[in-house]
Amino acid sequence: MTDTSFFQTIYHHPLLKDNDYKAIAEAHTKIDLTPGMLLLEAGKTAREFYAIEQGLCRSFLYDYNGNEITTEYYCPGDILIESFSLFQRIPSNENFQAIPAVTAWKIAYDDFQQLLQTVEGFREWGRNWATHQLFVLKQRSIQAFTVSATDRYLQLIATRPTIVALSPLKYIASYLGITDSSLSRIRKEIAAG
Repeated sequence: MTDTSFFQTIYHHPLLKDNDYKAIAEAHTKIDLTPGMLLLEAGKTAREFYAIEQGLCRSFLYDYNGNEITTEYYCPGDILIESFSLFQRIPSNENFQAIPAVTAWKIAYDDFQQLLQTVEGFREWGRNWATHQLFVLKQRSIQAFTVSATDRYLQLIATRPTIVALSPLKYIASYLGITDSSLSRIRKEIAAG
């Protein structure tokens, strides 16, 4: 019997039934990633997406000066997807990388499309997930201009502690849009109280 508990957590929706979760689980393949391994390289086209079970991944790109910028993190329970590349069938502008060792479940684009067409609850989950991701993206872009770096870092500690525990500080600094030295200063100020 297929254990579907992880998939029930990831793809939670009231319309999904036990047999739906079994089909979802069977469409995924478990993978183990070593630290630093790339799941997708810039310039390549995404052919699958991932549900993160353990570890931490990030997406990153290079700015116009060649600086590496972390654009997002993917913690346990998150979906790691390069939406533009996967759905538009175009090369990615970003790299997707495991930070420590990662356990994830991969689903191919065609299998995902098949589930969307045949499982109503999965289709509804997908719609809800996409809507939520648009909200998160908009909120983050607004906060970059309206919330101080210190408060954004404190919010990261409070809401996504896995990132602070597992990610190198230089990645966190670039994610917050600040320099390494600014993040060090912020951390010292927080520690001093």
